Amino acid sequence: MVEAGRVAVVHYTGRLSNGDVFDTTDVDVALDSGVYHDHRDYKPLEFRVGEDKVIAGLDEAVRSMDVGEERTVELDPGDAFGEYSEERVVEMPRDELEERSDATAEEGDLVRSDTGDTGWIVDVGKESVTVDFNHELAGEAVELEIRVLEAHGGE
Repeated sequence: MVEAGRVAVVHYTGRLSNGDVFDTTDVDVALDSGVYHDHRDYKPLEFRVGEDKVIAGLDEAVRSMDVGEERTVELDPGDAFGEYSEERVVEMPRDELEERSDATAEEGDLVRSDTGDTGWIVDVGKESVTVDFNHELAGEAVELEIRVLEAHGGE
């Protein structure tokens, strides 16, 4: 088992409930599934177990795995990217947003809040802009294929 405090090195592939790949550390899977991006470096993910640096379901699964083990886990939204929350969809004055970003607000634009949250503009009105700060996979159940390559270090 990979204990809390150790650095886990894993390959993973994340799929939506319909089987579509949304993320992977494996270049061949990325190419085969059509999610390859040439600006990304496809390599194993390294994270310190128990430090909340990855989604809860991945951290929890790795804690119950041994080095060399491969497993597929199904995660509810709460253990993946969170439940979708209407409270994270906010309306703000259009002129305020445009002054901050020094650009014309357009639907689909990425914006950052004063607290560092990232969201997408989902509606642009004459006076206001609506921004959705939910993760794009919020509310989705996902499946992760995980292979633990190594675990090293300690607290």
